[in-house]
Amino acid sequence: MDYNIPLLFLLAAMGLLAGGINTIAGGGSNLTLPVLMLLGLPADVANGTNRVAVALQCVVGVRGFQKYDRLDTPAIVPIIIPTLLGGVIGSFAAALMPTVALKPILLGTIITMSVIILVRPGFMAPPDGTPVKNVRDSSGAWWALFLAGIYGGFVQAGVGFILLAALAGGLRYDLVRANALKMVCSLGFTVVALGIFIYFDQVRWIPGLILAVGTMIGSWLTVKFAVHAKQTTIKWFLFVMTLCSCLAAWLF
Repeated sequence: MDYNIPLLFLLAAMGLLAGGINTIAGGGSNLTLPVLMLLGLPADVANGTNRVAVALQCVVGVRGFQKYDRLDTPAIVPIIIPTLLGGVIGSFAAALMPTVALKPILLGTIITMSVIILVRPGFMAPPDGTPVKNVRDSSGAWWALFLAGIYGGFVQAGVGFILLAALAGGLRYDLVRANALKMVCSLGFTVVALGIFIYFDQVRWIPGLILAVGTMIGSWLTVKFAVHAKQTTIKWFLFVMTLCSCLAAWLF
């Protein structure tokens, strides 16, 4: 690995941007993974190292949403169970095979999200007063969260879009509370994935912690905006980020 000082600064800067993007929408790992690979990390080690930053960023994000009373605490356990189960499967798969296999799925998911936001804006941004569904009563949302866990355990990039589709689209949470629960789910399967990647020696701590400094600051700075922004603002930010994430996934 090349501990190139300018690249390490670039890594921290990309972490700052990715932390903010992940807190409001998703796709930040499409920025950080290429920089980790520029440092000389193989794709599988970059994938594992990236989880250090994602986990710590999620801790900051969850704490921030909780501070502003936007986290539906009673719903955490039933929602996180399918993502954890999926995360175990995806993480073991990632440790044993190349991540390139999921690139078409990532692109397909992001493009589908963009189309849904344009054609059916109410799907991702339910009107005020829309009753929230219980995950126990929605098998579709349960399986969507399970698949999100598999995908997130395998490769982090873009998983926020899948989680938002399940939480806002499937369970009808508004985008603020959906983002809060998204961070909880991401923290859950990322911790599982990190443990598995550590076991397979696919984590490099120095770049992981440098990246984490950026992502934690980015998440901390963005939570207040994410909490107070209008649903329509978040929706269009989400749309722009799906397009940017799609471009980044295509290029890298």
